[in-house]
Amino acid sequence: MNGNLFSRFDAVFSEYAEQVCLRLPDGTGWTYNDLHRATGRIGAVLRQQGVRPGDRVVVQVPKTPDAIALYLATLQVGAVYVPLNTDYTEAEVAYFLGDAEPSLYVTAEDSETGLPTLTLDAYGEGSLKELASSMNPDDHIVDCSREDLAAILYTSGTTGRSKGAMLTHGNLTSNADTLISYWGWRSDDVLLHALPIYHVHGLFVASHCVLLTGSSMIFLPRFDVEEVVHHLSSSTVLMGVPTFYTRLLRSSRFTSEVTAGIRLFVSGSAPLTEQTFEAFVQRTGHRILERYGMSETGMNTSNPLDGERVAGTVGFPLPGIDARVTNEEGDPLPVGEIGGIEVRGPNVFSGYWRMPEKTRDEFRDDGYFMTGDMGIVDAEGRYSIVGREKDLVISGGLNVYPKEIEILIDTVPGVIESAVVGVPHPDFGEAVIVVVASEMDIELEDVNVVLTGKLARFKQPKRLLRVEELPRNAMGKVQKNVLRELCADRFTWDE
Repeated sequence: MNGNLFSRFDAVFSEYAEQVCLRLPDGTGWTYNDLHRATGRIGAVLRQQGVRPGDRVVVQVPKTPDAIALYLATLQVGAVYVPLNTDYTEAEVAYFLGDAEPSLYVTAEDSETGLPTLTLDAYGEGSLKELASSMNPDDHIVDCSREDLAAILYTSGTTGRSKGAMLTHGNLTSNADTLISYWGWRSDDVLLHALPIYHVHGLFVASHCVLLTGSSMIFLPRFDVEEVVHHLSSSTVLMGVPTFYTRLLRSSRFTSEVTAGIRLFVSGSAPLTEQTFEAFVQRTGHRILERYGMSETGMNTSNPLDGERVAGTVGFPLPGIDARVTNEEGDPLPVGEIGGIEVRGPNVFSGYWRMPEKTRDEFRDDGYFMTGDMGIVDAEGRYSIVGREKDLVISGGLNVYPKEIEILIDTVPGVIESAVVGVPHPDFGEAVIVVVASEMDIELEDVNVVLTGKLARFKQPKRLLRVEELPRNAMGKVQKNVLRELCADRFTWDE
């Protein structure tokens, strides 16, 4: 049996050929047959360009239906898909191209890289789309094993050299099948797709659930509050990052009436605050389903489709996935104790591209992957994330977990959101600073009123900085490295 994930897509495309797959904002759409034929034509171009099984195809293009077809065609020919954030600069792209050594680079505009390069959407010389228009669809699917590479996703690289997480056909297939079952995906579902497709959330989690069930997606080029509200009444599922939900709540048009037909709101890629969760319930009656995953693993845990979705938790390990919270030596910790989250299962990546030593360092001898996330598990088996290991603050030799403080500060009147970081301090080594997003004047004293009696003194922030909005990356994660740089000189040696 062919382990190539595309063979699964191919069967669905044939069964649902006349069903609409991609619904576009202008009212047009692509059927599954349209997508199948576009994929076959692009696959023929890839073969013409000399792309062979195992070759890397690096892609930096806007979100369009043709970009989905290019991803599928790369799988079809047995190559390895390497998506890049469209905001990456020329210098950043040069690093990825040098590391991945692709046989083809597909971009939005002509680029001098010294590598075989095609543009995707533009017409003219070097246009993949134009070349594909003259091709007959190639239906041949390369035979792959489940262990063969399907994609390489580069991590953000905010703390050093970016790492390429190698995902196999088996990794992607197993995680998609698990999510479709766990979230009760149906062929009549309509996904409102407003996520980017260079990331695991939009490309794999969202798109795979649609393409493997014969359902459809309203395919928006980006998240826009007014556009999303407009299309909600025609949708049944919305997947988003927390920023989606906080911005929707600010819109007067976002009401319980427009969400009446939605069966599932999913949030991930960054922590969802309990305040946003509860405000969403009050506004719409819907309880957002929060889940936990990462580039290296796809999805690991999820709150249940049926059953209680607890604010501030990311739910239970998904079927077939083992998870645990451990100390530095890898010993499992008791319920309620904070430690490192480790996972094991068919979803876990095969390693970092051309980094065998780094790969060995990140896995335990029994096969568990050390995620770098800190968390706790409760008596029911629900997991909660308290932050990244690298975000841990050590003040006066004592561990401070930012999430524990942020949860309380987010309840301060006027605070939209908070982020706690540690910065150098002449006496304590590191000291806690809180950055709050607020439209009001918030002082440190306002925060201390809430924290006093609830947190030990060493955990309480010694400085407060107010901003209009916290800095975020493309997937909505707060960029704490940016905040640490911003606050680095807040303490002097005579304090």
